[in-house]
Amino acid sequence: MYKYALNMKLNKKILFGFLLAISVLIQTSSFANPIDNGNKTAKVYTSQFENVMGTSFEMKIKTSSEKVIAKAETIALNEIDRLSKILSSYDQNSEFNIWQHTINVPFKASPELIEVLSLFEQWKSNTNGALNPAFEAVNQVWKNAKSNQVTPTKEDLNIAINEASKQHYSIDQQNGTITHLTNTPLTINTFVKSYIIDKASKKVMEETGVNNVVMNIGGDIAVYGTQNEEVAIVNPKENAINDEALTYVNIKDKFIATSGNYRRGNLINGKWYSHIIDPRNGQPVENVISATVIADNATDAGALATSFNILTVNESIELAKKYPTAAYLIITEKGEQIKNEQWDIYVADKIKPTSSNTIVANKDQFDPSYELIVNLELVQMQGPSRRPFVAIWVEDKDKTPLRTLSLWFNKPRWLHDLRAWYSANYSKYNVESGTINSISSATRTAGKYAIKWDGKDDKGNLVKTGKYTIYIEVAREHGTYQIINQEVKINNKELQIELPSNTEVASASIEVKKVN
Repeated sequence: MYKYALNMKLNKKILFGFLLAISVLIQTSSFANPIDNGNKTAKVYTSQFENVMGTSFEMKIKTSSEKVIAKAETIALNEIDRLSKILSSYDQNSEFNIWQHTINVPFKASPELIEVLSLFEQWKSNTNGALNPAFEAVNQVWKNAKSNQVTPTKEDLNIAINEASKQHYSIDQQNGTITHLTNTPLTINTFVKSYIIDKASKKVMEETGVNNVVMNIGGDIAVYGTQNEEVAIVNPKENAINDEALTYVNIKDKFIATSGNYRRGNLINGKWYSHIIDPRNGQPVENVISATVIADNATDAGALATSFNILTVNESIELAKKYPTAAYLIITEKGEQIKNEQWDIYVADKIKPTSSNTIVANKDQFDPSYELIVNLELVQMQGPSRRPFVAIWVEDKDKTPLRTLSLWFNKPRWLHDLRAWYSANYSKYNVESGTINSISSATRTAGKYAIKWDGKDDKGNLVKTGKYTIYIEVAREHGTYQIINQEVKINNKELQIELPSNTEVASASIEVKKVN
């Protein structure tokens, strides 16, 4: 996933990037219109790619020159690629993995690998072993358990815990070498993504001269420069990209990271276990489901967010005292929100809409205790690829459009590329409505999305039970055009329908289910 086949030759349609939002993936940011160095023609350009470090990538820069965005994309993707080839735990040819195959031999390492492994030693000490690159020894026990569908034995876990607790390497800062001391498998995922985002953002600013950069890889976000950025914090109890956010924050010249166990895990004998494991006791974490941290330093944000998922709440509160400028929001399994005073400094003044679950429906209306979910997986190209235009909407039995659920495009004048949506919806659709800015969440797999319909039309009224058609339209720049439509009978009963795949859609399905 880290061998990027970069194609930096831009078509004029793509110069403005893909604008992402929750219900309509478009950007209308507080970052978007301010004057750049006195130049009133400055605009925000947003670039969006899939399959960057195994997830989605978004970068926003403000500039008055269209040439700058092309240069910034090249710089950012090249720097991410360079650092991934050094630090990736997944690429067997990365410098990190090549070093892992050495034993008791001083290895001449790049400054970045030395820096990251030094940081891991610091965080292992700061968290009393909760953050430990050797947690992979315990993780592999749980991977084997998933394969065999048998929970790990205490004996197997104790062996792995003892292995993880050893000293696995020594660093010679003066000579720039690292000596690998054991055969225990190591992985350095915890805050490496944050580290790479930080380096790539700063390199873009240095080499393009822009004053503002927002870079988001899989939900961890750097906001550097003079402008505020509004960031939505995903509700860990929800899964659809158009679900209402848990809260919103405004940040400037900060880094925000979210870690949680709500998107990945292991199913063993019908029981779900978190993918986040405490290497101190070998057990998947349960009490905390999400933690978001705002910090001055990228690795502090990434490391604290992960630590707060492993430590007890009291341990997390004590650890946070060592980082007095950091703000945090911890969500427990029971839904309790635990935050410090610093968090309230950043919270945006937004009125959350009333939940549809509070609406009482008539017998012949869509029951608000149900929801319809469109699951969509886009076909992934080799290396980073631009996200295609996508429209998902609902029509009634008379072919009258009722609701646009999601709309992804780069600029209004290119909306006609989504020709079916454009013909049916454009005349009455406000493309500037319902927008938010960047989204911080636990890492999402590249190209996979869930989009929810709550049974309401564009005016917010519950529809009647009966037959409706769900449309999924995809148009890729320099690619193909595809459309899927599926009739669904809404009768307030659960259902699931698998949809056909095509050259742009790897898989898709529609399900109606009870709201969790």
